[in-house]
Amino acid sequence: LLSTVILWIGRSQYVMVPPAPPNPDSFVRVCRTALASGRPGLILATAGLAVAAASFALVPSAGFVIAACTALVALLTFAGLGVWIQLDQVGDRHPREAVDGVRTVLRVLVLFALVTPFWSLFDQKASTWVLQADAMSKPSWFQSSQMQALNPLLVMLLIPFNNLVLYPALRRSGVEVTALRRMTAGIAFAGLAWIVVGGMQMVLDHGHAFSIAWQILPYALLTLGEVLVSATGLEFAYSQAPHAMKGAIMSFWSLSVTIGNLWVLVVNAAVRNPTVTQGIASTGFGVTAFQMFFFAAFAFAAALAFGLVARSYPVVDHYRAAERGQ
Repeated sequence: LLSTVILWIGRSQYVMVPPAPPNPDSFVRVCRTALASGRPGLILATAGLAVAAASFALVPSAGFVIAACTALVALLTFAGLGVWIQLDQVGDRHPREAVDGVRTVLRVLVLFALVTPFWSLFDQKASTWVLQADAMSKPSWFQSSQMQALNPLLVMLLIPFNNLVLYPALRRSGVEVTALRRMTAGIAFAGLAWIVVGGMQMVLDHGHAFSIAWQILPYALLTLGEVLVSATGLEFAYSQAPHAMKGAIMSFWSLSVTIGNLWVLVVNAAVRNPTVTQGIASTGFGVTAFQMFFFAAFAFAAALAFGLVARSYPVVDHYRAAERGQ
């Protein structure tokens, strides 16, 4: 209710852009022209369709959701590669700004792909972490799922802390807090949170119950990662897209969340395999603890890859002129 009231009060301050007619140089149309301009691109796009179709052939064993998500990823990957290698051939049919815009979106998609491991960790706070909390000691009136309330509370505390304390302190020490550096650190903080919950799970697996209050630490680490990745990533994605392609790039940002949850589905499906389960047991870890450390390693690897790619990423600024005036 409070959010709705604030939104209504500020209605005269927003930049209102009326709906535009269909754009002949939109993201999809430029991509379609690129794929149609040569055989290599069409071959790659066709290969993507073939892999997507093959994914559905695995429905009985993998499940429809995994198959559908895998098919979508395969189609986007192969088609994206096809567009990339033939994008220079469409300069006579689309303006340079549109072609460069598609190239920028495709570059951003590489970063988005490396953010997907973060979402695979973040969204499990409402599932895996709640199940862990069930085994912890707590007052009789307190439900495990109520720990979820920590996340929005910590968000409201960490955002002003970062803006007023942390970022200025880092700048004074000579560290420039760019959007890509924040996102790299955020993915790593998510991995650190899962190291903590993995350690707690090992204690629980050995029959030593302890207070649910200990989950505050991983919640704080994961929420710090969320502030550094989610809010920053949304703004970064918007700034990188030219005017006509902001909707496309924002939709891909939302899709990265879906792909992040696909990793969770795939890992959980693999764990159900008796051979994998026996292999995990031979390590001395419980299945849940092993998965937690696996996802932590997954996040650290993603953070390293993201940081390396970000070092050479050509950042652009496509904020609207009206927004700059505001």
